[in-house]
Amino acid sequence: MNLLYVNDETNRYPHNSWYTATSELLPDFEPLTHEISVDVAIIGGGYAGLTAGLFLARAGADTALLEAQKVGFGASGRNGGQLGAGQRMDQRDLIKLVGENLGDKLWHLADDAIDTVKTIIKRDKIDCFLRPGIANLGNSSSGASDLHSYAEFLEKRYKQGNVDVISKEESLELCISNAYKGGILFSNAAHLHPLRYALGVAKAGRDNGLRIFEQSPVQKINKGDTVTLRTNRTSVKAKYVVYACNGYLGDLEPNVAARVMPINNYIVATEPLTEAKHTVLTKDIAVADSKFVVNYFRMAHDKRLLFGGTESYGYKFPQNIASKVRKPMLKIFPQLDDIKIDYAWGGTLGITMRRMPYFKRLSKNEFNISGFSGHGVGNATHAGKLIAQTILNQDSDGFDAMEKVPSLPFPGGRFARSPLLVMAMTWYSLRDKIGS
Repeated sequence: MNLLYVNDETNRYPHNSWYTATSELLPDFEPLTHEISVDVAIIGGGYAGLTAGLFLARAGADTALLEAQKVGFGASGRNGGQLGAGQRMDQRDLIKLVGENLGDKLWHLADDAIDTVKTIIKRDKIDCFLRPGIANLGNSSSGASDLHSYAEFLEKRYKQGNVDVISKEESLELCISNAYKGGILFSNAAHLHPLRYALGVAKAGRDNGLRIFEQSPVQKINKGDTVTLRTNRTSVKAKYVVYACNGYLGDLEPNVAARVMPINNYIVATEPLTEAKHTVLTKDIAVADSKFVVNYFRMAHDKRLLFGGTESYGYKFPQNIASKVRKPMLKIFPQLDDIKIDYAWGGTLGITMRRMPYFKRLSKNEFNISGFSGHGVGNATHAGKLIAQTILNQDSDGFDAMEKVPSLPFPGGRFARSPLLVMAMTWYSLRDKIGS
């Protein structure tokens, strides 16, 4: 089965997605039908590929982006829309893994990721409902206490002044749920409409000379001083190649496939919440909780609750996504038991063993940026900027730092890794349920 097609129609965004319903879609980009030669070929039209293409094209590099479906088709157009602070890994654990110098650099790179997204939105006038603030809330007293300690650690080490502690009482006032015992609020983080953002980056790239080809899956790559990428119709010759496929890589590059695994995640949008008894959030912020399989949610601009949660590791989405996500939603917000779900959709993302992105020079002229592990609004955008700077010989420090993060292959190889992960996730799910 091919994840590009098994859950979705060809050349179409998911019809049951609220994001699709509330976006002004771009005219189709034509497939590539004849051989071309370029400076840089990018495989994948999500945040990473689109941003790389935007920065490269703006600098004058002849760049072609090859997308198997439509730009923003994958996780970039389906995610929770959270532009989170820091790296995906807890900063304390990251410092233990890579040391203080590299750990601190990675924290500042994550800050630059947030700034990069905001700068692109402002410069290219992307209307994607950008709003400030993400709260991380603890599902237990120990979880809340750990988040408070984390805030103290971050403020002491980085002195940024944008991390606020939320008490249990403040948590209940902010988020109308007994599920949470306190947490922290990152005021510099933000949330947005992810598909409108992806389409905005694509439009900016196109307007700056990026050649975008949809319905042009890369099926084979011949490596060398000049790389040849063979699509379903023709071929592209390129001096440099950027793999920006994330969860949709398939068998294209075995080194990456061993370290970046696709998983599925699901989101629903309720009917508009117009009555006071259905209030779930009293501020226009996004929330992610402390469960290993994270629940995340925010209010949409049309007063709907967007709620994401649950994961699966097979290829196919469940038949009734709404029912699957409704269960954790009602555990947190039982006041919504009479509310209808108007939209329900799934998406495929790429995770790594340590939940840190996988940056890799695969050869002197091939680069991989993927494995954003649910933190891709900022990290994938930033990855595109960093790889563009590297290829343009402007500055490779950021890419080099990300590449130094140790990456582990999933145990069991490509076919056994999914069952092994299911076993591990079942264990963590049990821990979530008992609140440890």
